[in-house]
Amino acid sequence: MRRTRFAALALAVLAAASLAVPARALAQATPAPGPFRPVPGVKDAVTHHTVTIGGRAIRYTARAGTILLRDGENEPVASMFYVAYTADGADTRTRPVTFFWNGGPGSSTIWLHMGSFAPVRVEVPKNATQPGPNPPLLDNPQSLLDVSDLVFVDAVGTGWSTLVAHGKGSDFYGVDEDAKAFEQFIQRYVTRNGRWQSPKFLFGESYGTTRAANVVNLLQGDGMAVNGVVLLSTALDFNILAIGQQGPGEDYVYEGYLPTEAAVAWYHHKVPGNPPDLARFVAEVRAFAGGPYAQALMRGDLLDDATRAQIVAKLHAYTGLDEGYIQKANLRIEPARFEQELLRGEGRNIGRFDGRYSGDEIDPNGTFPSYDPSDTMASAAFVTAFNHYAHDVLHYNDERPYDVLDFGVNGAWKLQRGQDSNAASVVADLKSAIVQNPSLHVLSANGYFDLATAFFATEYELNHMGLNADQRKRLHYAYFPSGHEVYLNHDALVQFKADMVQFYHEAGVR
Repeated sequence: MRRTRFAALALAVLAAASLAVPARALAQATPAPGPFRPVPGVKDAVTHHTVTIGGRAIRYTARAGTILLRDGENEPVASMFYVAYTADGADTRTRPVTFFWNGGPGSSTIWLHMGSFAPVRVEVPKNATQPGPNPPLLDNPQSLLDVSDLVFVDAVGTGWSTLVAHGKGSDFYGVDEDAKAFEQFIQRYVTRNGRWQSPKFLFGESYGTTRAANVVNLLQGDGMAVNGVVLLSTALDFNILAIGQQGPGEDYVYEGYLPTEAAVAWYHHKVPGNPPDLARFVAEVRAFAGGPYAQALMRGDLLDDATRAQIVAKLHAYTGLDEGYIQKANLRIEPARFEQELLRGEGRNIGRFDGRYSGDEIDPNGTFPSYDPSDTMASAAFVTAFNHYAHDVLHYNDERPYDVLDFGVNGAWKLQRGQDSNAASVVADLKSAIVQNPSLHVLSANGYFDLATAFFATEYELNHMGLNADQRKRLHYAYFPSGHEVYLNHDALVQFKADMVQFYHEAGVR
């Protein structure tokens, strides 16, 4: 049985009863509009710059600004903040444009913006150690501006994107509501900037992949074909994520996350023998996770002692965890507990978003980590760099605090779709887009050390879309020695840039 983190609420509606209600009573029952929020009176900021990529100097224009979203009566309901980078003098009829966003839900796009393919990038150590105060903001030779114009967008309720007029959070804080907002943003941006003929790409990270799969299907259904979608650290089906929703007999989370746990153990030299080739080691664990391990878990309480012992030995060999711990866990290694257990003997925990990171544990006897070192160690660097960049380089004069990660938005998010009480899945949306657009290509980008969205679980989702052989040829994969935010490892970013250039070529860009 599939489960969700949220309780289902059944509402009984007696349609006939409303027929006897006087019109005046109906008018009185109509909800009053929400509070009025003025549109932020901040002008778009336009600046001009040059960046050198691959030995070639590229002159470009940066525009930091907003686009108003409107409801069915053409009334403003939200203002979405974005920063766009466009190469000067390019032919917009053939020049691609790529829209980037992070996820959360409730996260701004500061991470992709300051860390990945924009013309500037905050410098963080590639070896998963904490950056010092005020790390430098550098020109980014791995920027994609030599291939595509770039637009980084913040979701409503994050960054400087906000509700306006009588807009309500419930109109935006949900899987489908959010996707419709981004669809409208893209349509308005494309119209305002004359980009209807441009090749178009979507790039989502984490929950942003949920959004991307939904948005591409909406756009294509409304007549805007998309050339390519990049899914970085994929979350297409919340029922397969390690968020504590699995019940008895629902073992795909343990199977899906085992290769990632093994990769993290390998990184920290906890795998007996420490195999030299990570990719080959991971391939071996994949085969075990989808074969003998899955078969053993399927047998549940009927698993015989001899097979159990073999599975325990293999799990120890792949993760380095104590065999007694594995026995007590009933062969099922919860990813969050793994983060606490792997380095427990050293008094340290490891990062959920990036298992390369580790930190001193506040509660050495705790069951789960008290914090995520891969989050806390990098966040200050990104926040400091972005605020300096937006105000002092782009000269965008919004004095409101930039809302990096809004937990209120996250807590209000509706993960269910329509009347479906299960947690969200957008696998069908992505399939629909691929099947209906024979020119659409999809790139699945994965970090080996990502304990938030495991690469083997992602492969499972994408391999169960029911695509034919020709459609599967338009599905591409890339793997990196990094975590959820692949770009935190600069060596991985260099590889990612090369893979992205190849992906644009595969999707028809020359």
